[in-house]
Amino acid sequence: MLQSQGIEAYCPLKAQTKQWSDRKTVVHVPLFNSYLFVHIAEANRAAVFAVPGVVRYIYWCGTPAIVRNQEIEEIKRWLNDFDHNELEVDYYKADQKVRILSGSFINQEAKIVKQQGKHLVMTLEGLGLVLRVKLDQMILEKAE
Repeated sequence: MLQSQGIEAYCPLKAQTKQWSDRKTVVHVPLFNSYLFVHIAEANRAAVFAVPGVVRYIYWCGTPAIVRNQEIEEIKRWLNDFDHNELEVDYYKADQKVRILSGSFINQEAKIVKQQGKHLVMTLEGLGLVLRVKLDQMILEKAE
């Protein structure tokens, strides 16, 4: 509906196998639940609300979040290059334990203290350290 109004919109979809009582079928579901990306001039931002179901923009630090074109292209690359069953969107929460898979502290376990914008504050309890790292510069996985 947004595109029919001349608004550039993108909803990244991933293929997912669903099991029904009598068959399996592949359906395409949003990679990010309830999120849609629009490319629109600041002066036309209100136009998206003319479409039923649009609720609000996502805000970051008090202003509408801006996703760069290179980030959209990276999402498209993931969807082309990786098995969709391996793609999962996760968010970090305070007190969550993670394992660091890159950088100087590789294979160390840490505990998330908080997220500050594009940074995570974590404690490495075994080393007695508190780290503040950029999310896009560290690979993490949930620890058991």
